[in-house]
Amino acid sequence: MTTPLPAPLDNKAVARTLLEIADLLELKGENPFKIRAYRNAADIVSHAAEAVSDLDEAGLRGWNGIGKDLAGRIREIVTTGDCQVRRDLLTEFPATLLDVLRLQGVGPKTVAVLYKELRVKSLDDLAAAAKAGRIRGIKGMGGKKEQLILQAIEERQRFAGRHLLSRATEMAEAIVAYLKEHAPAAEITTVGSVRRGAETSGDLDILATGADLSLADVFTKFPLVERVLAGGGSRASVLLRGGFQADLRIVTPDQRGAALQYFTGSKAHNIALRDRALERGWKLNEYGLFDTEERPIAGATELDIYKALGLAYIEPELRENRGEIAAAAQRALPSLITRADLKGDLHMHTTESDGRESLETMVAEAKARGLEYIAITDHSQSLSMANGLDETRCTAHAERIRNYSKTQKGITVLAGIECDILADGAMDLSDDCLASLDVVVASIHSAIAQDERDMTARVIRAIEHPSVDIIGHLTARMLLRREGSRVNVEKVIDAAKANGVALEINSQPHRLDLCDTHARLARDRGVKLVIDSDAHYVEALDYPRWGVMTARRGWVARDDVLNTLPLKEFKKRLRRNR
Repeated sequence: MTTPLPAPLDNKAVARTLLEIADLLELKGENPFKIRAYRNAADIVSHAAEAVSDLDEAGLRGWNGIGKDLAGRIREIVTTGDCQVRRDLLTEFPATLLDVLRLQGVGPKTVAVLYKELRVKSLDDLAAAAKAGRIRGIKGMGGKKEQLILQAIEERQRFAGRHLLSRATEMAEAIVAYLKEHAPAAEITTVGSVRRGAETSGDLDILATGADLSLADVFTKFPLVERVLAGGGSRASVLLRGGFQADLRIVTPDQRGAALQYFTGSKAHNIALRDRALERGWKLNEYGLFDTEERPIAGATELDIYKALGLAYIEPELRENRGEIAAAAQRALPSLITRADLKGDLHMHTTESDGRESLETMVAEAKARGLEYIAITDHSQSLSMANGLDETRCTAHAERIRNYSKTQKGITVLAGIECDILADGAMDLSDDCLASLDVVVASIHSAIAQDERDMTARVIRAIEHPSVDIIGHLTARMLLRREGSRVNVEKVIDAAKANGVALEINSQPHRLDLCDTHARLARDRGVKLVIDSDAHYVEALDYPRWGVMTARRGWVARDDVLNTLPLKEFKKRLRRNR
């Protein structure tokens, strides 16, 4: 019998398991309708506004596309983290084949052929087959497909063992909730790179204080554990489903602050801090700060540690040894932006282009999250796959938005567009059309492989267009999938400053673009930023959580971000109104 999860999985995690089942069924050559049912269910669950963990089977059957069998599977996944159907399929196929299925550009049909024809069971098998030229010999593959597979494997290996901040946080929070069920009086915290808000993370680090050492054994029995790597005493390490390694450390209350600091700070930050302690003849480690006689100076709180070393408290996101220790010594650290500071969201999509929700739904959900204003910025015409808007549709859509905004109380809806920057830097819609809108976000979605000179000139030409207010996701990178474009960020930042154009921190977990270092450079040069969700569905309206963490890592304060301003002041500061 499978142990129930004390903290049920969220919608995204359930959807991933449903997609795995669909992929495995396709490998098996199952009925296409059955495969499609699982894929549809994954899509429904992933984008549902209501948490699947809050519904019983009857409630799930109320969702269009979820029948009795699927409702039962979903409930099983929610409560146990897995289901019998998946386990049965994995007796027919090696679990390592799931890694091949997750490879960019390699779908289930291709994997099925590779498994059948070449007995490819893992990424190593696939790489060996591609390097030996055996893939091109399969009907319908060819040399080009073989090279694309090799490229995808290379990129996968480069990112091996890394996880998006959002996924790492999701898993860490599930572990913390599970441990708190067993030790409700203990203080249990995620530390490491996740606490610092790093855009990707490797291992998950969990710190527990005030718990019995038996909690380490409880930790190794977390339902998603695939293998126990180490256990016993005050620490344990496990390998989880999905490729996560998680480590637990249990410390006493008088050590908590020192352990929080030690296990949160980057290696470089911790070395610099220990050097500062050594300059005073002291010793700093995970157990505390001690004088030459090994007497404790501080250790119970992080604030005590930093204060004893003559420093202001350094927020976790800043602990990367990028000047924060010198700034803390001079009491010159910025007061970092918080999620509560955001009053608006200037980048989101509706069913008018490739969004999943109507204008009315997105407005209602944004208002429920306390936003005072939003901009609806559906795609422009060159993104035909996203049902992009031409001038006629854009003008009509803007009128509908403004008319709807007049009916709303407590929120203002601005008529905008996410206008594509074409390969030569021209805008995708006419000057008159763009000038008639309330806000224009200009972004790159194509010709990403341009060389640095052409890409930089392309972006700067867009910045110089009088109706462009914001440059969206500057490098167009996709974390753990593809590198960003080759663009001279310094030149772009200088052009943005000269033209009064804001740069976006796009909060989508796979973008976080601008990255933290680029955000800091923009801030240092006086360029205003915006932090947007780029939401295509309701749950994505919560993505600014990740964008704010990225901004904090970039030393960004509230006054550096335009959409922290009240609407009237925001509109004044927008490029088109200056």
